Amino acid sequence: MSTEMFAKTPMEVAVYQLHNFSISFFSSLVGGDVVSVKLDNSASGASVVAIDNKIEQAMDLVKNHLMYAVREEVEILKEQIKELAEKNNQLERENYLLKNLASPEQMEKFQSHVPTEPQVRY
Repeated sequence: MSTEMFAKTPMEVAVYQLHNFSISFFSSLVGGDVVSVKLDNSASGASVVAIDNKIEQAMDLVKNHLMYAVREEVEILKEQIKELAEKNNQLERENYLLKNLASPEQMEKFQSHVPTEPQVRY
C-alpha cells in the first residue's frame, strides 16, 4: 500500500478496498462471470456511483441465482414430502390390515416385543 493511500478519505479507501475485494468476490460467486470496474485514483463521485451500480448489479445477480437454487430445492423437497406421505399412508393401511388379520395370541406376543414409548430417530 502506498503512502498516498493514507491521505485519502475513508470513502476513497473503501472504494479502493471494494474494488480489490468485493467485485472479484461477487464474480466468483456467480460462477466466473466477470464484473469489471475501472477506478481512477481520484475516486470521484461518478466512479463511486458506477461502483455502487456494479455492486448492486452483482448483488442482484447473486440474489437471482440464490432464489433459483432455493426454488429448485423447495420443489425437490415438496416431491420428497409427497412421496413420504404416500409411503406413510401405504404403511398405515398395511399395518391396519395386518392387525386385523393377526390372531389375539399373535397380537399379544407382538405387544410384548414393542417398547411402550416409540423411539424417535433423526
